[in-house]
Amino acid sequence: MFNALRKGFGLTAKTMFRPAVTTQYPEVKRPTQPRFHGRHQLNRHADGLEKCVGCELCAWACPADAIYVEGADNRPDERYSPAERYGVVYQINYLRCILCGLCIEACPTRALTMTNDYELSADSREAMIYTKDRLLAPLPEGVKPLPHTDAEVAARGVDYYQGAWAQNPLASFTALGTPLGAVVQEGDQHDPAMAPRGHVGGPVDGPVHGEG
Repeated sequence: MFNALRKGFGLTAKTMFRPAVTTQYPEVKRPTQPRFHGRHQLNRHADGLEKCVGCELCAWACPADAIYVEGADNRPDERYSPAERYGVVYQINYLRCILCGLCIEACPTRALTMTNDYELSADSREAMIYTKDRLLAPLPEGVKPLPHTDAEVAARGVDYYQGAWAQNPLASFTALGTPLGAVVQEGDQHDPAMAPRGHVGGPVDGPVHGEG
């Protein structure tokens, strides 16, 4: 017991005469590490479309049940994401969130990331529930506000995902009534990695959305 007391008081005595390191917060803020887990952000594509597809995988992965998502279908005259669906309601309760980062690992499109912002405080419980408008990244400069139309998106010719099959995942089922396995998108006929799931001569698992 004496040795334990000696070690404890010795450590205290050793640190008593060291100069104090005081950060004059909030005027001076200590920089965070590049991979610091701070406030979340819902990202956009370069043309302003939202990366979130409303899949709710982040909510399922959250161990604290802090995320609530509702998905909705895009319409030809009202498109918010390049996918079939988008997140119409998105909430994160920072009274529950433990900033573990499991939600961003579960996101298949890199729609959800974490910033270096750690100043999360409010005067009420309601203000700590961040809604989509507080989480969504700002529009790039000069980009038209959402929603866009299908014609506008098609005219840009942007490949949001990996290859034609990922860009139009329903093509293998509905392309002009052609049976599954008989459709070959132009430019993909020599790339077996771009074949749809179950396509004859292609891999069992197609490309993973959001990689790259």
